[in-house]
Amino acid sequence: MLLLLIANLINLGADLGAMGAALKLMVGGPVLVHIVAFAMLSCGLQIFARYKRYTSLLKWGCLALFTYVICAFVVDVSWDKVGWAIVWPPLSINADYLMAIVAVFGTTISPYLFFWQAGQEVEETKEDPDARPLIRAPGQAEGEFNRIRIDTYIGMGISNFVALCIVITTAAALNAKGVTEIQTSAQAAEALRAVAGPLTFAVFAAGIIGTGMLALPALAGSAAYALGETLSWRVGLARAPRRAKAFYATIAVGMLLGVALNFSPIDPIKALYWSAVLNGVVAVPLMVTMMFMTMRRSVMAGFTLTPALQIMGWLATATMATTAVAMIWSWLK
Repeated sequence: MLLLLIANLINLGADLGAMGAALKLMVGGPVLVHIVAFAMLSCGLQIFARYKRYTSLLKWGCLALFTYVICAFVVDVSWDKVGWAIVWPPLSINADYLMAIVAVFGTTISPYLFFWQAGQEVEETKEDPDARPLIRAPGQAEGEFNRIRIDTYIGMGISNFVALCIVITTAAALNAKGVTEIQTSAQAAEALRAVAGPLTFAVFAAGIIGTGMLALPALAGSAAYALGETLSWRVGLARAPRRAKAFYATIAVGMLLGVALNFSPIDPIKALYWSAVLNGVVAVPLMVTMMFMTMRRSVMAGFTLTPALQIMGWLATATMATTAVAMIWSWLK
């Protein structure tokens, strides 16, 4: 949990910095003022907005993700090379290559997602007067699991497609043009303006802000859920602030520390990269623990994992563990 909190804090600071820099490029003004404003807006919505209304705003905010898809189809891309590289990627045991794989895995199966998705399922149950915890209403299980399954498949499919579009955009517009050293998201956006035109730049900058507003509550909220549940606090975004003071205080402190990181000399892009690597390592013991828990009837009652999900879960866990061990081995050899 401590590693989760550290990774989330670094992510918060880097995301806030990226959003502030993107807004400065679009409208001007001091970056640090923009950073503070974004932190206060997100924190205020999480603490004081009604949960159902806030989550509906976040769902519509997901449309911001498609700005990256637009960028991928605006820049000049060799799609035949992209297609071949996806089917047959050039693998390597180079230390930097292995670390990049762990970082990609860490942003795909991030530890905070487990806490965030589980927490949101509980919140939705509290908000719906007809819903009951499945341990008390097992008859609702089939419909709820189908909803969760569809939600997860579609959500992960779209998010991975968007991530692929980001990789394609930066590879075609930046790396192919010799731009390989980027220290801030503002530099990435400016480089895109130089090589792909003002429209791509504007869309990319808007995407940074939109996706940042989606990421902040998940990062701060999941940290508060993890800490609160460990220490047996009252937790939940659906609770009134006065009924979950420590939970909301954790969110506020996390945002404050994220802002503070932007007053330090830390390189935000490197911080974001290393937090992704850390997530890829932290996910392994968390996935092992979760697999054992979800296979035990003493924990799950009648809702233990099916054999197919057990196989898929252990394969995913083994893959994450293998890449993390290979990365550490490449450092030591």
